[in-house]
Amino acid sequence: MSAVIDPLAQLSEARTIFSQVLVGVDGSPESFEAVRQATLLKAPGETMTCLSAWNLEPPLVTPMAGVTSSEADELEARHTAEGALRGAEAYAPSAETMITRGFAAHALVDAIGHEGTTLAAIGSHGQGRTTGILLGSTATQLLHDAPCSILLARQTRHLPPRRIVVGVDGSPQSASAYIAARYLVERFDGELTVVVAEGGKLLDLAAVSFLVGDGFHVISEDPVRALVTASADADLLVLGSRGLHGLKSLGSVSERVAHRAACSTLVVRGTGDES
Repeated sequence: MSAVIDPLAQLSEARTIFSQVLVGVDGSPESFEAVRQATLLKAPGETMTCLSAWNLEPPLVTPMAGVTSSEADELEARHTAEGALRGAEAYAPSAETMITRGFAAHALVDAIGHEGTTLAAIGSHGQGRTTGILLGSTATQLLHDAPCSILLARQTRHLPPRRIVVGVDGSPQSASAYIAARYLVERFDGELTVVVAEGGKLLDLAAVSFLVGDGFHVISEDPVRALVTASADADLLVLGSRGLHGLKSLGSVSERVAHRAACSTLVVRGTGDES
């Protein structure tokens, strides 16, 4: 049986996931939804920072006119980012703010490293996984490169979340996800649904039983399909991450499900993740 941590002994440690929260804000309704959800999920008394990044489009160059970008363009881009942070204050008036020049994904990953972030949250703009890979969406890059847990926020009916779904396959990573889900369920008096799909290559039923007890039901379906289906009427889907980066992560269950799920998705990176 795989080595699995004791969930009852580790529930308090799950709180640390929500202790240093960073939210990417671009002024869109989706980013404000991320602020709203992160504000409620943040552990009481802990800190939260809203970050807005600004950058100019690649300058247009013509043989006669040369580069067309100007200081006015830079001021406008920065003012837009500042306006996004002012909009976020309506949802998180006590949050710290940060503004930086650069592409959003790079700015967030850099800030995560410098700020000791434990959870980074961004809004979902409805971009599919394939499109995200091709266009380099912020969500895709964070799921690939961020060393902390990630919240991909979508519009939800209930906040705080009432119905939480977690995927468990018996691995230490799924144990971290289960513990985080249990922490949220107990904190918000919610309902927890455990999804165990037998199509998973690394499914360890003995470890699953040790972690969640004997009341679970094994679904005869591919894990991605089973989790996406379960997310249809959930408020929050919680997944473990195996810590894969770059091209290795493109086929990961957590990355595929996070892009396809109907509800907000929390991808937990715990101490058992690979580097």
